[in-house]
Amino acid sequence: MTSKEIRTGFLDFFKSKGHIVVPSAPMIVKNDPTLMFTNAGMNQFKDIFLGNETVKTDRIADTQKCLRVSGKHNDLEEVGHDTYHHTMFEMLGNWSFGDYFKKEAIDWAWELLHTVYGIPADRLYATVFEGSEKDGTGKDTEAFDLWKQYLPEDRILLGNRKDNFWEMGDTGPCGPCSEIHIDLRSDAERSEIPGASLINTDNPLVIEVWNLVFMQFNRKADGVLEPLPAKHVDTGMGFERLCMALQGKTSNYDTDVFQPIIGKISELSDRKYGENRDSDIAMRVIADHLRAISFSIADGQLPSNVKAGYVIRRILRRAVRYGYTFLGFDKPFICELVKTLVDEMGETFPELIRQQQLIEKVIHEEELSFLRTLEIGISMLEKLIRESIRQNKKQIDGTDIFTLYDTYGFPFDLTELILREQGLQADRDGFDSEMKKQKDRARNASAMEVDDWIVLKEGEPEFTGYDCVSTETEILRYRKVKQKDRDFYQIVLSKTPFYAEMGGQVGDSGLLESRPEKIEIFDTKKENSLSVHLAKQLPADLSGVFTAKVNAEKRTATECNHSATHLLHHALRTVLGTHVEQKGSFVSSDVLRFDFSHFQKLTGDELRQVECLVTKAIRDNIPLDEYRDVPVDEARSMGAMALFGEKYGDSVRVIQFGDSIELCGGTHVSQTGCIGTFRIVSESSIAAGIRRIEAVTAERCEKFLYVQQDLLHSVYEMFNNAPNLIQALKKFFDENQELKKLVEEFKKEKLVQIKKELAQQVQEINGINVLVFRGTYYSPDVMKDLAFQLRGEFTERFLFIAGSDADHKPALMLMLSDDLVKSGFDASKLIRSAAKHIGGGGGGQAHFATAGGKNADGLNAAMDEIVNAVVN
Repeated sequence: MTSKEIRTGFLDFFKSKGHIVVPSAPMIVKNDPTLMFTNAGMNQFKDIFLGNETVKTDRIADTQKCLRVSGKHNDLEEVGHDTYHHTMFEMLGNWSFGDYFKKEAIDWAWELLHTVYGIPADRLYATVFEGSEKDGTGKDTEAFDLWKQYLPEDRILLGNRKDNFWEMGDTGPCGPCSEIHIDLRSDAERSEIPGASLINTDNPLVIEVWNLVFMQFNRKADGVLEPLPAKHVDTGMGFERLCMALQGKTSNYDTDVFQPIIGKISELSDRKYGENRDSDIAMRVIADHLRAISFSIADGQLPSNVKAGYVIRRILRRAVRYGYTFLGFDKPFICELVKTLVDEMGETFPELIRQQQLIEKVIHEEELSFLRTLEIGISMLEKLIRESIRQNKKQIDGTDIFTLYDTYGFPFDLTELILREQGLQADRDGFDSEMKKQKDRARNASAMEVDDWIVLKEGEPEFTGYDCVSTETEILRYRKVKQKDRDFYQIVLSKTPFYAEMGGQVGDSGLLESRPEKIEIFDTKKENSLSVHLAKQLPADLSGVFTAKVNAEKRTATECNHSATHLLHHALRTVLGTHVEQKGSFVSSDVLRFDFSHFQKLTGDELRQVECLVTKAIRDNIPLDEYRDVPVDEARSMGAMALFGEKYGDSVRVIQFGDSIELCGGTHVSQTGCIGTFRIVSESSIAAGIRRIEAVTAERCEKFLYVQQDLLHSVYEMFNNAPNLIQALKKFFDENQELKKLVEEFKKEKLVQIKKELAQQVQEINGINVLVFRGTYYSPDVMKDLAFQLRGEFTERFLFIAGSDADHKPALMLMLSDDLVKSGFDASKLIRSAAKHIGGGGGGQAHFATAGGKNADGLNAAMDEIVNAVVN
């Protein structure tokens, strides 16, 4: 029975029992702060169990994609080294929400496993809850008695609260569970050691295959259990383990779930699976990790350096490392396995088919990046390992590990993994110490590049830029900065309206005035939470009172662009979907640039929809709702979006324009109508799965539109202000095509004439039929056609060389008959050598080759060289 048949058999069985088969939920969890990934089949029904969602159908079955790589469900380090642990796996499940209970669940489980799938009864065991004195619950006699219909009592085992009582959390729905185990050992082994003694002992061939959870209690905050008004059934069966049992294998990896992928790895690496322990482990690791990576990307989680993205990147890099170390892959290869995965699982999980190109592209780029790191890092680490073994050391010094990290980008956790495999330890304390020293050195190096702060007054700077663009102020401190190309000063003010560059918004510029003196502030930066104003010179009187004036025109233009990015973000999520997330931005007075997650190029219609939504929001003149010093949890409850890569403190600032709500520290317009106009200038890809939109607003947008309008007017004038420009253009291009056809026909007619004339000009030189042609009015295609026609007439010892300098672009074409090629002449080599006379290069086949160049004066010399090389 194939894995596809096993999966279909499960779903069809429960469909016949009145269950609705639902698709798997995404493996990436978006709305549950307690989870990054779906790690159990029940996750998508959590709200039903908690009473937060109304039951729409009381019987459900599915196969759920799960990922266990973090927290208490972390199987990553075991994956590949044993036969049954996985990162990504399928959980087959059937659910009852207040409908059937233990009898049906146990009866149907037995019917499916024994009657439908044909698993021998003497290989199956069941466990039931023994009861808990602490909870005041007794033995689950109901489940025990139900199992007695099918199994002798010595194969119905009692389990404690740890193994046989399932709880969602510290409080909430819970209940006893009944596990079904299978003994896959040989008959001889089973006769020696009873399977009952190996249940829940991590024996790879005596394994749990199905867990039937009976939710009949609610655990209150004080720990007391009370009966639920409606009882539920939640079951989960490991698909890969079931396939192992039904296909008569002793390893999940030997089933047809993994063997097609392992077979492809074997083919690509030219290594046979089953012949070497290390390469076998590597193939299992890669086969497993390919699934985890591909499904994560298909569900919208790209590899990155944060949170769930970091977990996926770590899995991917682990696979690359195993392939590099044990299978000899030094180029991207995991991306080549995606098609095999899609062929095997795409029918059940169509998201793999839809996202295949994205998956391949993302993996390819990640592999390229990490392979560069691996090549250098592993080589150096192996050297350190050899030296440690020679010196009989059990730990690699933290200084050396830090060098790998700092200089070559080799991650600490990967170093630790490789060392563990060699029986060595990584000096974490030493690594952390070196990291701290580096940060200290960076601070010291920075101090060395600048003069010391000269403190004029003590005090804490105050930012007033949200409310005004001009403020009376004093200088608290300053210092001189020396760079190769310029010297300038950093100034800290007691009060400042100048926004310091942060969160993608550029820093303000303006003036520091004290009559009659005006000091230009050309930029404002953030340095250790301090707003630092950059000036080319200092005021004459440093102790005076100044007016800090922001360049209001530039500030307003910047605010227009910043507010427009918020409207753009909301519009993109509306048009494309909520998977769109900001991945970066740049906001200045000239332009806005917005990077966001999306898996394909936006269509013209999508861009137009986004643009229309933004411009509508501008026309609606939505007022700014600003909330300062809001507790971060309260801000999130308002629906405010926390943007990619940003770090937030306990209190945040919330910016709201209608339905657009974001955490943001930048400056904004008071109402969207101030933005005036908005146009998208470009949309492009900057990385796998990351798109970039550039746009303009306000005055810059007007200038952009004027340029487009002037261009359009110029085209109109070229067509005598035709009332229907599109029709006029179409007529023009159609007429142009017709004229081109006529010209080509004339050329062909001329070609026939030229061919006749040329045929009469063939000269025999030392037994070679030589034809030299020099023309200026014929395209390369026409000349090639002419050459092959002549070759058809002169089949023996024939050389045709043509030279052209049409549009002052010299070109050569050489044709040789087959017998000349057989006698050792090569048109490609001949023309490549002759091309130096025209300042170019060329190539082709042995019988036909072309060349191009820059120097038309060298055409005759080039042609003479070829003729002389053949006839002499």
